[in-house]
Amino acid sequence: MLLVDDHAFLREALAEVLLQSFPQAMVLQAGTLAAAHRLAAQHSGLDLVLLDLKLPDGDGLQALPALRQATAARIVVMSADERVETVTAALDAGAAGYLPKTLGGADMLAAVRRVLAGGVYVPALAQAGQRDGTAAEAVLSPRQREVLAWLVAGAANKVIARELEIAEATVKSHVTAIFVALGVTGRTRVVVEVARRGWLLGLPQHRKG
Repeated sequence: MLLVDDHAFLREALAEVLLQSFPQAMVLQAGTLAAAHRLAAQHSGLDLVLLDLKLPDGDGLQALPALRQATAARIVVMSADERVETVTAALDAGAAGYLPKTLGGADMLAAVRRVLAGGVYVPALAQAGQRDGTAAEAVLSPRQREVLAWLVAGAANKVIARELEIAEATVKSHVTAIFVALGVTGRTRVVVEVARRGWLLGLPQHRKG
């Protein structure tokens, strides 16, 4: 795990909480985007990055796409800004979740576990309506669930096609079917709807070879 926050006290306190709950984990810390990129390059096995939006050498939202290119880890934004437009912008930029800094310790750990399991944590939007308990298996076909997992991970259609070894046109058909089934338009709204329904899709599996 990598914590990226310029407030050393808060960063170290969060690192301690994570180490208590994930004793086998390696928790790295960075106070700047530049340091985060250096650590991401040095540790290819990172599984999670917790990224503050306000950093001394750049805006986290603007830097998120480049950081996604630098690491295969899932990136979760942390911020005191809980406006819906900021949450949506983070998801549009490729975040796998959004943690308000007002979250208590237990809720924060639950959010981290959810993201590590392949889910999405978006409390500001997930609380907007009553959770739909319908399982993904009852709504989508097995192939559509595979495509959905890659959508939630932020993959482009051509990447999904390569990973699933199907035509890009077929991926587009599945994506359209997913939009219809979930009653949404746009990839960001897919992520939000998956979070609202409480679905755990698991992490998408890369093709071997």
